Amino acid sequence: MKVVFTGGGTAGHVTPNLALVESFQHDGVECFYIGSKAGIEATLVEQHNLDFYGIASGKLRRYFAWQNFIDPMKILFGFFQALWILLLRRPDVLFSKGGFVAVPVVVAAWTLRIPVVIHESDLTPGLANRLSAPFCRMICLNFEETATHFAQRSTRVTGTPLRAGLLQSDSERGRQWLTAFKAFGQTQPILLVVGGSLGAQAVNRLVRADLAELTERFQVVHVVGAGGIDSQLLKTPHYLQFEYLAESYGDVVAASDIVVSRAGANALFEFLWFKKPQLLIPLPSAASRGDQLQNAALFEQKGYAQVRQERDLGSGDLARAVDSVWTVRFDMIRRLGSAELPDSLNLIRQAIEEAAAVH
Repeated sequence: MKVVFTGGGTAGHVTPNLALVESFQHDGVECFYIGSKAGIEATLVEQHNLDFYGIASGKLRRYFAWQNFIDPMKILFGFFQALWILLLRRPDVLFSKGGFVAVPVVVAAWTLRIPVVIHESDLTPGLANRLSAPFCRMICLNFEETATHFAQRSTRVTGTPLRAGLLQSDSERGRQWLTAFKAFGQTQPILLVVGGSLGAQAVNRLVRADLAELTERFQVVHVVGAGGIDSQLLKTPHYLQFEYLAESYGDVVAASDIVVSRAGANALFEFLWFKKPQLLIPLPSAASRGDQLQNAALFEQKGYAQVRQERDLGSGDLARAVDSVWTVRFDMIRRLGSAELPDSLNLIRQAIEEAAAVH
């Protein structure tokens, strides 16, 4: 069997693909990846023994912009590039994680009668997956409620696949890794802050505005994103900054006591798997299509998290919100512990293998 993967634009459109790639490659299945030349996927895929093909991609917008006149030509060119790559490599099945780069690849696969399986992470589907749905054989979902948006399509609730490195994480190993840094406080509870590949700058500003209050009670481990390190704060006690946490990410999440995060679906399912109480600051609707607002509301409804809107957080508000989560953390942990999580990796693998079998 030969599997081609596509998806990009944000890390959330790539990391679940890489979890599946790791699993398939372990079993000797040939895999390759089609994405945007300029996308984050090109960087992330480099870390794996995986052929990567970059194609032209354009964004599909719901609002007026001059780029709307140019991007359709990019998408059309990307379609023909994908068509040529698929003819060259002849995969048995395509798995798409969404993002705008995926649409021309999905249509090209359908044109060549290559079966397509897509995955939708959010409560309501993005535009790329809405456009891709008519061309696919199976749609994998995080949330059962999402199936109503694909009423005429075959759907399956699978959850999000987690990388093997996350599943093997160890809290003690994470704490030991952090103790190597001078600023680490041995006795304080650990507050992990993750801004995500989009929207990290606003979260960074909120954390640093309340840093004095936060570091009084917590050891703050702050994942700031590319270029986000503040050199003036490098010697601040009980405050550690990292652009990214690569190999140690899972161990650090496991060691943390509370997480402050945006509300991307993949990150939420990671924190759910680790049973971590969460303070969620979803991307505002002005900076997204509103999917994070819906994801956050659902997690708050289930008692897994508390939610604060970015616009409502002024000086001292973030520290008070973290204290609020800390107060009810045991109740959150109990609710998180009662959540039933599917065997996402194997469920999605099964969907891919079933589609490939009828090719």
